Amino acid sequence: MLMLQRVSKARVAGPAGALLRWSSTVRLTAESYPQVKRQDFCQITPQAVDFFKSVVGESAVVTDPDDLLFYNEDQMRKYRGQSSLCVKPKTTQQVSEIVKYCHEHKLALVPQGGNTGLVGGSVPVFDEIVLSLSGMNKIRSFDHTSGILKADAGLILENADNFLAEKGYIFPLDLGAKGSCHIGGNVAANAGGLRLLRYGSLHGSVLGLEVVLPDGTIYDSMNALRKDNTGYDLKQLFIGSEGTLGVITGVSILCPARPKAVNIAFLGLESYEAVQNTFKRARSELCEILSAFEFMDRQSQWQAKRFLKTLHPLAQDDPDVDVPEYPFYVLIETSGSCKEHDDAKLETFLESVMEDGTVADGVVSQDESQLKTLWTWREGISEASNMDGGVYKYDVSLPLPVMYDLIEVLRARLDEHGLRSISDASKPVVDVVGYGHIGDGNVHVNVVVREYNKTVEKCLEPYVYQWISDHHGSISAEHGLGFQKKNYIGYSKSEVEIALMKDIKSKFDPQGIMNPYKSSSAEANGSRFDLSASSYARSSTAMSSPLSRRLLKIKKKIPPIRIDAPTAPPTAPPMMAPLLDDLESERELESADADADDKLVDCVIYTTVVCFEPSLLTVDVSTVAVTVGDVDELELWELVVGVSVGVCVEDVDSCVELEELDVCVVCAVLNEDDDGIDDDEDGDSVLDDTLDQPVLEDTPELDQLSYASLSLSPYTV
Repeated sequence: MLMLQRVSKARVAGPAGALLRWSSTVRLTAESYPQVKRQDFCQITPQAVDFFKSVVGESAVVTDPDDLLFYNEDQMRKYRGQSSLCVKPKTTQQVSEIVKYCHEHKLALVPQGGNTGLVGGSVPVFDEIVLSLSGMNKIRSFDHTSGILKADAGLILENADNFLAEKGYIFPLDLGAKGSCHIGGNVAANAGGLRLLRYGSLHGSVLGLEVVLPDGTIYDSMNALRKDNTGYDLKQLFIGSEGTLGVITGVSILCPARPKAVNIAFLGLESYEAVQNTFKRARSELCEILSAFEFMDRQSQWQAKRFLKTLHPLAQDDPDVDVPEYPFYVLIETSGSCKEHDDAKLETFLESVMEDGTVADGVVSQDESQLKTLWTWREGISEASNMDGGVYKYDVSLPLPVMYDLIEVLRARLDEHGLRSISDASKPVVDVVGYGHIGDGNVHVNVVVREYNKTVEKCLEPYVYQWISDHHGSISAEHGLGFQKKNYIGYSKSEVEIALMKDIKSKFDPQGIMNPYKSSSAEANGSRFDLSASSYARSSTAMSSPLSRRLLKIKKKIPPIRIDAPTAPPTAPPMMAPLLDDLESERELESADADADDKLVDCVIYTTVVCFEPSLLTVDVSTVAVTVGDVDELELWELVVGVSVGVCVEDVDSCVELEELDVCVVCAVLNEDDDGIDDDEDGDSVLDDTLDQPVLEDTPELDQLSYASLSLSPYTV
């Protein structure tokens, strides 16, 4: 039994638990997201496999399906690729030869570090070659005076930190996955972690990089200079690029001196307001020794308790209690050079916040073992959240006053849809867990599920991203975009920023072979058009506008549409669809052979504008707002030509009026023979007779416009 000094009194047991095993039953990403189509990359041939074996040796080429499972599945057991080949080089020159061959033969590849990413960014989607950096794990050099470390990208983070500890230094990044993640992958994702409050982001710590570019060229900026003001700082492009611009093979990083005195306080608080007040006072009163300030809600501690199977730090007065009833918990770390000074400063601070009731209870570590034990109650949450079957993770930045509001809003939303229950196994969602880095405004929202479920996913997305955007946050604080978020970048970046990203991607990787389907910009090879900022940007004003509540019935559902972008611009002239304001239909249709379970919910269009430019293939969409009944599934399609707008509802026993429901709009231009909308008895479109004037006299025929459709399935809530 480890004894902790309680700010009141207590004791705590050490952690216990085992790593979760990889699952072999993860559904293929291509099956879960059928709207994502394989691009026209070449297939892997026996000749290609033989070439890679000649470069790295036969033992460093993995082709066995069972052995490939680790490289194909992501850590969250949500995404699974179909790669039949993993290559494991040991030198930068080998990486260069591999990438050059892929460039010359148009073979797609995915750079992979420790495969600990949380957004599906490090695993294939289809049959891309996995380029594992696990064989490049050497420390190249360390300067004992400056603290500059140079190492291979495949060096495991914990190994780097242990090496530095022997030299009296510390790696400026710490993560829960430190035992598996690679420093090159950390840089590629621009990981934040637990030390960012004290040491800043990797954009400041990384001094140089070695990168193999998409054509095999080696970019070497592995310098040890803290100052170099000559031209563009090109290394910054690769920090956070998620393997879409090149393969990071080497890292030069500035490491600070290791603190001689470290303390941990683990506190219980009665409100989120108390959490904010405690942080404000810690910054002021602990000042230069404050190195971490983490917050956790009670739900997160309940998950950690199930995973660690040991006594909670604040439950020692009553061992029968799983987790005390405090709604919030805080972990404060101080680190400095003088133990007596730091101990006294922390003790004074804790006495102050407990005397005035800001903090209700707490314990303080007494040795290194207890320090690690307390950290497990924060670091173990991510892994614990995956115990029930899966977890939808949202890693976001928000202003501190509204940060926890997101968790409460999502709980309420899931409850309204009847999806959440801790005890009822028939509900797909167990709970919504909140925790994160108060010190840098980063909250982790874990929606713990019994299984991955499209109904849950589409209830959450893009609603969660719109909420974040409305509250001036970022949809990704430190995990990156990956496969999960790449289509939602418009909630955080402007059209100008996205256009610049597309230009950079096209310049570095014109064939789009580097980590395809993950890029935040459209693929550069023109094989398909990908949604970006404008097509997802929606007006919160329109979402709150008054809506029509009339129900219409139709014969058949609106079918999914996908038409590839052409290799050359079509001859059809550019077209601007009409601007429609406050269009509202009060028409009801009954069809003799209509399916009783299929209903069309009428809606109001607010300034919906769609512009087609054949040479650029750009599409701009504003908003559509609807109110629907109590539904299980909702599919919304906007049909631009013909001005027909509808919502297809499946498996509805009864419809009742609800408050406004935010929906995402997917646009498609349909061919004349397959518009998916029933006409009335006179052969007119359902909504045609509601227009005050013709749509456009010079509107091209539908078959002339078929080139301009998009490649997404209907959005389902």
